[in-house]
Amino acid sequence: MTPGQPLPPGRVPDFFIVGAPKCGTTSMYAYLRQHPDVFMPFHKEPLFFGSDLTRRYGRMTPADYLALFRDARDEQVVGEASAWYLYSETAAREIHDAAPDSRIVVMLRNPIDVMHAQHGQLLYSRQEDIADFAAALEAEPDRLAGRRLPPGPIRRENLYYRRMVRFAEQLERYLDAFGRERVHVIVHDDLQADTPGEYRRLLAFLGVDPDVEVDFSRRNERKRIRFGWMQRLIWDPPLVRRLAPVLRRFPLVHAARGALLRANSVPDARTELDPELRSRLGRELAPEVARLGALLGRDLGHWTS
Repeated sequence: MTPGQPLPPGRVPDFFIVGAPKCGTTSMYAYLRQHPDVFMPFHKEPLFFGSDLTRRYGRMTPADYLALFRDARDEQVVGEASAWYLYSETAAREIHDAAPDSRIVVMLRNPIDVMHAQHGQLLYSRQEDIADFAAALEAEPDRLAGRRLPPGPIRRENLYYRRMVRFAEQLERYLDAFGRERVHVIVHDDLQADTPGEYRRLLAFLGVDPDVEVDFSRRNERKRIRFGWMQRLIWDPPLVRRLAPVLRRFPLVHAARGALLRANSVPDARTELDPELRSRLGRELAPEVARLGALLGRDLGHWTS
C-alpha cells in the first residue's frame, strides 16, 4: 500500500495516540484498555502509518493492520497507540487519508527529559551502544549520515535525539490535517499531577463514559537488565528474525516476549541528568519550547529555564 491509497474494507481506528518517546503513551494505552467502551488491540505500537519511518521488521500489510481491530464491538470506540506517528512527516496526512473523521491524542513532555529518558530506554533495549548521553547527542550528525549506528535491526529515528523533540512542527502537522477540534493534547506535567483528571478529560474528548474505575498504576517504569546476553536474544532473536513479521500477529507471542522482558528486568533508580548539560540543552531548545507554548496557549518556559 502506497501513501494516499485507501485501506481495504474493514474497521479503522476512531482515534490515534501519538507522542514523543517516554511521554506516557504506554500508560494511557493500558488505562484505555480497561474501559469497556474502548477497544485497543493487543499490539501496542503497530506503526502502520508513517511511510517515511524505518521499521525493524518491515511494515504490516493492510490486511494484518485491519485484523487488529476485527474483534471490536460495534458500540466500542476503537483506537491504537503508535507514538512515532508524531515524529513522522507523512503519518498525519496518511492517517487523514485513511480515517478523516478520526481524533488525535498528542502526548508531550519536557524535550530534555524525553531525550534523556529515550537514551536510557535504548540502552535497556540494546539499541544504543554509546553509554554516555552527552556523547550520544554529539553522535547524532554522524548517525543522520548513516555512520556510528549500533549493530542489528534498529529504527534509526530512535537515535535522532534532537530531531525527535521538534514538537511544535510535529503538532502543527496534525493541527493542519485534522483541525484543533479533533486534536487533544496531553502534557506530561499535567498527567503526573492529576492522572485521573487527565484521563477523564480524554474520555470526554473520545465521547465515552468518563466515570469508569481504572487502575492507574504506572507502567513502563525505569528498569535495568539482569543479563545482557538474554536481553539481546529477546529483542533480536537471530533464529526467528525472518519470522518476526508473522509472529507479531499473535497475542501469545507478545505476551511471552513481555514476560521474558519482565523476568530479565529489575527496578532501577532514575539517573539524574548533569546540570550543566541540562542548562546547555535548555538554552538550545528554548526557542522550540516557546513556539510550542504559543501553539498550546500556555507558558512552558520552566522546561528550559
